[in-house]
Amino acid sequence: MPPPESPMRSGRVRAALDALEQLVGGLATSLLALFCLLAIVLTGLLTLVGVGLPLAPHVVRLAHLIAERERSRLSRSGPELISPGPGPARLWDALRHRETRRELIWVAVHGVSGFTLSVVALLLVLSSVRDGTFPLWWHLIPEGGASPTLDLWVVRDFPGSFAVSLLGVGWLFIAIGILPAMARLQGLPGRRLLQAGPDTDLALRIAHLSAARAAALDAHTTELRRIERALHDGAQSRMVAVNLLVGAARKAAQRGSTDLDEVLGRAQDATEAALDELRLVVRSILPPVLADRSLADALDGLAATSPVPCRIEVDLPGRYAASVEATVYFVVAEALTNIAKHSRATRAEVELRRDEDLLWLRVTDDGRGGATEGAGSGVGGVRARIEAHDGTFELTSPVGGPTILIARVPCGL
Repeated sequence: MPPPESPMRSGRVRAALDALEQLVGGLATSLLALFCLLAIVLTGLLTLVGVGLPLAPHVVRLAHLIAERERSRLSRSGPELISPGPGPARLWDALRHRETRRELIWVAVHGVSGFTLSVVALLLVLSSVRDGTFPLWWHLIPEGGASPTLDLWVVRDFPGSFAVSLLGVGWLFIAIGILPAMARLQGLPGRRLLQAGPDTDLALRIAHLSAARAAALDAHTTELRRIERALHDGAQSRMVAVNLLVGAARKAAQRGSTDLDEVLGRAQDATEAALDELRLVVRSILPPVLADRSLADALDGLAATSPVPCRIEVDLPGRYAASVEATVYFVVAEALTNIAKHSRATRAEVELRRDEDLLWLRVTDDGRGGATEGAGSGVGGVRARIEAHDGTFELTSPVGGPTILIARVPCGL
C-alpha cells in the first residue's frame, strides 16, 4: 500500500495550482495594461504634433476600466480592494487626481512586470511538462534535434531522454516552490497602487462598512432565533415533561401507589434527555473542543461524525480569534450537513490553510451538484457568517457536480 500523502506536501501543490490560476488571470490584465500603455505612449506622441489631445480622456478612462478589472481579480483572492469610482471627467482635473495618477502608474508597472511574471510562470510549467514527457515523443524528432528545454545536450538514446525527464521533475519542484511567491509579487503593485486612498469618497467606505455591519447583525439575529427554537422545541418541552412526571410522582406518593418508582425513573430519563438537549445547544454556540483543543481537532471531530466519508486537511500555524475559529467551524459543519442531506455524495474533502492574513477554506464533494443559496439550504447563512467577518464566499455547484465551496476569512497578520 502506498504511503499516505503528506498534508503539507498536498497543501503546497494546492497553493501552487491556485498561484498558477492567479498568474494566468494576471496575464489577461497585464496584456490589457500593455495595450493601454501603448495607447498612452501613442497618445503622447500624437499630442506633440497637436492631434492626440482629444484621445487623452478616453485613454485615462481605459486605464480606469482595466484597473477596475484588476481590483475585482485581486479581491477574489484576498482582501477586497474598494474602488474609488471614476475620476474627474476633465483631463487636467483627472491628471491632478491622486487615484487616477496611481492607476496610470499601475498600468505601466503591471503591463511590464505582471506580463513578465505570467510568461515566466507559464514557461516554467510548460518546460516541466515538455521535459517530463520527453521519453514518450523524443524519437519523433529528427536526429540531432532532440534536446531539453535549455538545449544542454543532444539526446541520442533512451537513457538520455530519461535524464531529460528528470530535468522536467526538477522544473516541477521549482514551479511548486516559487509560483506562490510569483503570484504575490504580481499582485503587489495592484494592492499598493489601487487601494483606495484616504481622500476617497467616504460614502463608498461607509456603504462598505454598513453592509458588513448589517451582515453581522443579520447573522447574530439568525443565531439567536436558532438558539431560541432549539430551547423551545427541545429542552423546554422536555422540562415540561419532567414537571408533569414529578407532579405525577407526588400524587403517587400521596396515594402510596406502587408506581412511584416507575414514575421517578421516567422523570429521571426525561431530565437526562433535557440535559443532553442543553449540551447540544451550548456546543452549537461555541464548541468546547475549540476552547480545549484546536480548530484542526474540532474539524476532525466533524469529519468523524459525518455520514459521508470526509477527508480533512489542515495546515494552520497557531491559534486565531475565537470568533474566527467558530465561524470556520460552523461553515464546515453546515457544509457537511448539506452534503449529507442533499448531495448524494460518496466522499467530501475539507482543506484549510493560512494564506497571508486570510484563512482559506475549501469544501468539495462529488455529489449531484445544483446547490443554491435558496430552498432552505443554509448557504445564505454561511455567506452571512463569512461576510460578517469581512470575508469572501464562493459557491460553484453545476448540475452533476462537483460542488466547491471556497471561503476566505481575515484572521490578522
